Amino acid sequence: MPTPASECLYCQNNETLHNLMIKIGDLEVSQLFLFKEQSYTGRCNVVYKDHGVELHELSDDQRDAFMRDVAKTAKAIAAAFNPTKINYGAYADTLSHLHMHIVPKYKDGYGFGGVFEMNPQKTTLSDAEYAEVIAKIKAGL
Repeated sequence: MPTPASECLYCQNNETLHNLMIKIGDLEVSQLFLFKEQSYTGRCNVVYKDHGVELHELSDDQRDAFMRDVAKTAKAIAAAFNPTKINYGAYADTLSHLHMHIVPKYKDGYGFGGVFEMNPQKTTLSDAEYAEVIAKIKAGL
């Protein structure tokens, strides 16, 4: 059963969201967030502006704009951190709001060669370090 907007952490902009992510800014049809857990340096989440369940439910124009936001984010992360590969994940089994995980992976780095862990709880940063990562990503947007 889909999560109603009244219970969606993205729509509610609630404490759970702020404990997991830092808002970087607004894109064409999405919001961009940096995960506080940074085992994958530069990992972000592109979140569609409206509460929605599935990519295929968007109009062609909405879908294309969302994917432009995803690609723009990936390009900024690639320029900022030079990952070996960027993984993309669109998981929403328990949270029915369209979003895409942008997960940079680094050869010989955490989790390289495997499926990324949603929240490994291994690497957090200082406020200054988060600000530096965000500035690097913003420079590429």
